[in-house]
Amino acid sequence: MQKTVEFFFDFGSPTTYLAHTQLAQLATDTGAKVVYRPMLLGGVFKATGNASPVTVPAKGRWMGQDMARFATRYRVPFAHNPHFPINTLTLMRGAAGLQLRQPQDLMRYVDAVFNAMWVQPRNMGAPEVLAEVLGAAGFGAGPFMALVADPEVKAALVATTEEAVARGAFGAPTFFVGEQMFFGQDRLDFVREALA
Repeated sequence: MQKTVEFFFDFGSPTTYLAHTQLAQLATDTGAKVVYRPMLLGGVFKATGNASPVTVPAKGRWMGQDMARFATRYRVPFAHNPHFPINTLTLMRGAAGLQLRQPQDLMRYVDAVFNAMWVQPRNMGAPEVLAEVLGAAGFGAGPFMALVADPEVKAALVATTEEAVARGAFGAPTFFVGEQMFFGQDRLDFVREALA
């Protein structure tokens, strides 16, 4: 039976971007299926009393250096986004909506948004920037905005966020292999071991 790793993510987390860059290879190496689970990190923080590491200045400075180290190790591009933090509600509803309505397009969207957030890096909280990034990735802004306004899509994002919290998540990225939970892109070795 094929093993599965659930990847609870939010585009606003740079460490989640780093994890995303490694998941295709992880799936190839382990034969596991990776299931992307869009959640709203702000909702997780509120429910768990957690906060972004950048709220502690010393930790924020350290994390910037640590993420650069991991990007070098992974051989992937990474740039600090000067617009951080960005409200990701619309972006995460987009992921939830595509997963619900057009699952075949989800990864194209995920790649485009992560790239815009943590490689280019752009202000994805600005509607005109979002429209430009969507257009370049082959998504029409009008249909996208209709999708994120869909009550069923909104409810799906809320439900996944609540599920993540109920299962013990307190931040992103969070991975589940069965009921084993792993937090942080620097725990991918443990995810790999759990899938072995």
